[in-house]
Amino acid sequence: MSVNELHAASAHTVKIAADVGGTLHIEPNDNPQAGSPAQAWFALTRKGGKAIALKECNCQLAVYAEPHTAKEPPLLEPPLKPVSAERYQATPGAEITFPKPGVYLLRLSGKPTAGASFKPFELKFDVTVASSSANVSQSIKNVNNDLVEAQSQSLPLWAIAAAIFATLGIVLAVVQKRRGR
Repeated sequence: MSVNELHAASAHTVKIAADVGGTLHIEPNDNPQAGSPAQAWFALTRKGGKAIALKECNCQLAVYAEPHTAKEPPLLEPPLKPVSAERYQATPGAEITFPKPGVYLLRLSGKPTAGASFKPFELKFDVTVASSSANVSQSIKNVNNDLVEAQSQSLPLWAIAAAIFATLGIVLAVVQKRRGR
């Protein structure tokens, strides 16, 4: 099975294996966030452009955290359900909750069910998962708190200047007293 990669006009990557092509879509906005459920669906087509519905494909989805070894078991194996999106009716889809930010590999493999006419395939998609918006806002809040703490722990400029002048005054008084002896 050879796997080729084409870049579609959109931001999606088309993967091809045997006589099946597939494009991964992830809602919302192809921008999954760690800890939040994301709806992934695969626009599958056979040679000639005919869409492949889930009922025509005995498909399995495996999710791996990258990097992973060949013998390592999948991190997740979410069940596939029929999803209707854009021009695709009942295409394979799954809800995936990525546990942490980072890079993941989604491996979709499939064989035709009785009556379907395409070769068995395996498509691999790399997905980058961002921090959840809660983590990002918490980080911003922490940065702001750290900044306020740093500012409140430093002395005001006038206090520093007063301390310098007081020290200079004491030094000058001591020097004059020693000279006056």
